[in-house]
Amino acid sequence: MLSKRIGILTFGAALALTATQVRAADLAVPRPVVEEFSGWYLRGDIGFSNQRVGRLFNINYNNFDSVTNIDKSFDSGPIFGVGVGYYVNNWLRFDVTGEYRGKTNFHGFDIGVNGGVGVADDRYTASKSEWTFLFNGYVDLGTWYRITPFIGAGIGASRNTISNFGDISACANTCAIGGSDAFAGSASKWNFAWALYAGLGYQLSPDVALELAYRYIDLGNARTGDLIAFDGTNNLNNPMEFHHLTSQDIRLGLRVNFGALQGYPAPPPPPLHSRG
Repeated sequence: MLSKRIGILTFGAALALTATQVRAADLAVPRPVVEEFSGWYLRGDIGFSNQRVGRLFNINYNNFDSVTNIDKSFDSGPIFGVGVGYYVNNWLRFDVTGEYRGKTNFHGFDIGVNGGVGVADDRYTASKSEWTFLFNGYVDLGTWYRITPFIGAGIGASRNTISNFGDISACANTCAIGGSDAFAGSASKWNFAWALYAGLGYQLSPDVALELAYRYIDLGNARTGDLIAFDGTNNLNNPMEFHHLTSQDIRLGLRVNFGALQGYPAPPPPPLHSRG
């Protein structure tokens, strides 16, 4: 009996020792852990604009019973931007951007009606450009096969410039209402600006992401210098005003973590599989 008890105790001790060794081995093996990360990044963007203006106004419109803007359109223009940002975690990031919105041609045509005198029309040409600075925030919505959809919003300021403005006028029924050719010098105006974003990011490597984004941006207002008639006369303060400038932009961007630029390992990107 004694020998059986000793055998059982010995067997139990062996099992306990084996279990302890297995647990120790488990503790020694590193387990993969998905961690949140933070870090700085640089970004660069190019794109093109699709711009609109809500309405035009000039003090000379007051000489008519009504003025209708028949055409007030812009050509598309290039966009070049840079910025610096910070990943707060896997789903939230912020950046500050500055961009030059290249010159775009403006085409305008309006008709003024004065019931007692007649009708006059004006054709306008000009170019417009901006320097725009925004503070933006983005929410990444999950990553599937290296693709991350996101939404965002931004606020800031835009310096809008109108240049090369020309006004070619004609009187349809009579010249008694005084239409004449005119031009205006360049002028710039700072405005509050805001933007909304939606897009996709593609993780090229742990340090680099490619971004394709749509942006709606409200740039505020702009104005020309005073209109000067073809004979050099200017009897009043009469710039052409561009009210409520907006644009629907398409942009292609690149985000690069600071760590990659400084030569040491950067924080890991968001997981490349679906995040629940």
